[in-house]
Amino acid sequence: MSLTQDLTLILQGFKALGDPIRLEILERLRAQELCVCELCDVLDLKQSKLSFHLKILKESELVLTRQEGRWIYYRLNLAQFIALESYLAEYRRFGEILPARPCAD
Repeated sequence: MSLTQDLTLILQGFKALGDPIRLEILERLRAQELCVCELCDVLDLKQSKLSFHLKILKESELVLTRQEGRWIYYRLNLAQFIALESYLAEYRRFGEILPARPCAD
């Protein structure tokens, strides 16, 4: 994967995390994988609205899917969470941020 693809995926991941419904979906998936019907029930969402949010989570690679018969099961993709965490951890490495140099007139 190229640097541009990596950064695009990081950006998609953080955007996906910026929605309360998607955060609630991820919270539900922390304990176990769930199918769409189970997520609809526990989140009290219509399937069309849930599918929209699951699509974003899948595109950002925060969730993975597994099909069993006609059901699709969703689970967290821990590798992508580690990638986001690693990206943020890079900022801890910075020391003191230097002040800007005066601009030349």
